[in-house]
Amino acid sequence: HWLPGTSIMVLTDKQRSDLHSGIYDYFLSRGPEFAACAEALAAADPDSCSADSNGKKSSTSSAPILEKKWTAVPRLQRRVLELERQIATNAKIHAHRTGGAADGTANPGGGMPGRERRMLPRPPAAHTLRSHSAVVTSVSLHPVYTMAASGSEDGTIKLWDHESGEYLRTLKGHTNVVTCVDFSPKGGYLASTSTDLSIKIWDIQEYKCVRTLRGHDHTISAVRFVPPSLGALYLEKSETKNASGAEAAAGGSGSGVDPSVAGSKFLVTASRDQ
Repeated sequence: HWLPGTSIMVLTDKQRSDLHSGIYDYFLSRGPEFAACAEALAAADPDSCSADSNGKKSSTSSAPILEKKWTAVPRLQRRVLELERQIATNAKIHAHRTGGAADGTANPGGGMPGRERRMLPRPPAAHTLRSHSAVVTSVSLHPVYTMAASGSEDGTIKLWDHESGEYLRTLKGHTNVVTCVDFSPKGGYLASTSTDLSIKIWDIQEYKCVRTLRGHDHTISAVRFVPPSLGALYLEKSETKNASGAEAAAGGSGSGVDPSVAGSKFLVTASRDQ
């Protein structure tokens, strides 16, 4: 505790006793050269220097408590600085999510001071994921886990942990450019499309293709699982080859796809075959 307007630090009786005891132990540990200092301190404060806080005589058999505290302080200071840097970085990255300012302070109006709140990513990037040997064409985020799927012109689909930045698995099956990937609403399956004119449905638990759909005559550019509330109104009345093929894949007998795990009974696809 510091007295206001002065440079004098005020310690409690217990703190002062512990400090004197620590200094006394330190002097004793330094050998005969500091014996006179130890004796002087013991004469000035015999209660603190004759016994420790537990009533036991001070001992130099282990490292003096003062040295332990002295070396612990820099470590704690470095740790505090490290945590402060992490907090500042996270505040900048997530300011657009929390409606706070970039310095981590709250902004009642939302977003950064003087700006509208925008749900846009901000630098720096949390991770840079590299493994594909050609252009990445599509990315989809898992609705439950910290998993991301990426499709590429190299014909592969790669799975990543976007929180840690770790590569998880490569799904191979398409023979040409993968144009689009999409996780099912519950995350049990991943759908992918390709310029090889096929749509594949992958089991995320077993990392294998459980169904391949064909019917388009030209490049398939997009695929989406349709949520149940929309599927019942939108696709059940459709007689296009897209809807009927997807319905057979998602709900058909022996298809290998469980609609309850997928969270959807339908797929919708888009193609250049008009």
